[in-house]
Amino acid sequence: MSLIRTLPGRKPAIALPKGAIDTQMHAYLPGYPALPGGPGLPAGDLPTPEQYRQFMDWIGIDRVIVTQGMAHQLDNSNLVACLEWFGDIAWGIAAVDASTSEAELDRLSAARVRGARIMNLPGGAANLTKLEEVDAIAASRDWMIAIQFDGSDILDYEERLSKLRSRWVLDHHGKFFRGVTPDSPQVKATKRLIDGGRCWFKFAGAYESSKTGGPDFADVGAVARSIAAHAPERIVWGSNWPHNLARVQADYPDDAALADTVLGWLPDEAARRLALVDNPQRLFGIPPAGDR
Repeated sequence: MSLIRTLPGRKPAIALPKGAIDTQMHAYLPGYPALPGGPGLPAGDLPTPEQYRQFMDWIGIDRVIVTQGMAHQLDNSNLVACLEWFGDIAWGIAAVDASTSEAELDRLSAARVRGARIMNLPGGAANLTKLEEVDAIAASRDWMIAIQFDGSDILDYEERLSKLRSRWVLDHHGKFFRGVTPDSPQVKATKRLIDGGRCWFKFAGAYESSKTGGPDFADVGAVARSIAAHAPERIVWGSNWPHNLARVQADYPDDAALADTVLGWLPDEAARRLALVDNPQRLFGIPPAGDR
């Protein structure tokens, strides 16, 4: 099955506000092979910036954060090429660690990279053992960190996460793979981290950790609503296009239905504007749309 599905005829019922930012997606250009240690490139058609641009226009996204794919490990050349293709509507999250040279960090900053990635799941180029060294790099550049791990273990990492100097986001609804409820200790820990002043929470990829499944992903939705009510100023949203991990599922996500479901977990239009415009601007340190 091709990873790039035909866009559905209908658009989401919930209209995205002007200046909307997609904070989680991946894109790939030909000529950048997968490297050892990663999961390989997405199966089927290569999801290109041009295809994502069609998705942007269809769903109503104005700006985008491109995240380094695990297939390319610590080589951010594909990311930089994609950012060049998109131009001034795009910023990036790179994979770096202590081996990354200052010259390379300069190149990444000049290419509009504004964040570093921690991926503590199989195939990640920089995992939680490198959290502090990546934090030092991000703090030196005023970057943020996107942190993805099994949130069921967040109590084991809470102390370290609370000491980060950089702004950071807990990826993919926390990825509580073993399941949580709004009253679970893991969710309470997430709220404590948010209250510490440097943590954001990303709505993206609900299908990756939901136990109840689609189309409503009720378990993830209950936690999402609870955290959004607790700190509406700390929620950001990502499409998770092109849904790389969905290739192992029987049904590819319907992007219109998925957007309506996830954005529906935000209580009103004001909260959606925060999550789609104001909050990501602050997290990534990027200017308002009119200031580009």
